[in-house]
Amino acid sequence: MNWDDLRIIAAVRDEGTYAGASARLRIDETTVGRRLARIERALGLRLFEAVDGVRKPTRQCDMVLAHIEAMAAHAEEIGRIGESLPGPVGRLRIASTSAIAEEVLAPRASEFLRAHPGLTLQFLTSSDNVKFSRWEADLAIRLRKPDKGDFAISKLAEVRSYFFEPAATTAGDVMLCAYPDDLGAIPEMQFLRTKRLRARCVTDNVRIIHTLIQSHHAVGVLPEHSCAGLLTDRRLRATLLPKRRDVWLLVQNHLKRDAATRVTIDWLRACFQDAAQRG
Repeated sequence: MNWDDLRIIAAVRDEGTYAGASARLRIDETTVGRRLARIERALGLRLFEAVDGVRKPTRQCDMVLAHIEAMAAHAEEIGRIGESLPGPVGRLRIASTSAIAEEVLAPRASEFLRAHPGLTLQFLTSSDNVKFSRWEADLAIRLRKPDKGDFAISKLAEVRSYFFEPAATTAGDVMLCAYPDDLGAIPEMQFLRTKRLRARCVTDNVRIIHTLIQSHHAVGVLPEHSCAGLLTDRRLRATLLPKRRDVWLLVQNHLKRDAATRVTIDWLRACFQDAAQRG
């Protein structure tokens, strides 16, 4: 059973005929009869009797109608929820890496959600890209620009990166933290190759790199939003990389003009701008 079928019962009761219910609901008269028959089979009872050319509800149908009327009232109340909330209303799924979600978005999410009580954000965090073409997310933040896809794409931000090394240590005591080979084209890896050190730790998890750098026995490159506590550490030397990394925003096409999406996109841009200023 579904709500569309149950509405037909109320329409037949109100109009008295299949034809009247058909005109009211703007569906074919044969469809009205077919769906009613399906409900009767599912419930194991008869809903209407023909009396002088008019469909009259049976006693069991009256019991069913009492529940339908309650459901209709609840459906109407659900429809008014958005009217009672100021600003845009909606639920958006945002896909990103864990580091971006935790370090760029989460610290600023509370204020944003309080300012927009009609919005709900679902954060999807993974090192692997969600299948955007299969509608697994509404918005996606990518560190590499997709070659193609049926979605809107725009540059969200440019992120600075820093190379960290111990301020005082011998070359033999230093361990290089590098990113996996499949990230060889990113500015971070291009810079690390110039150091001509053998990678002793390979990971795409920036928190692991952060921890090793913090030990003062490792070198590595981190984006500005992952540098908490490192830039002020006098036992470390930080070098700003000359090349910034582009951050891209993917948006499902049908959401480009949606009010909830637009305000969320503006917030995402502000998050990266704020993170850059703090960095």
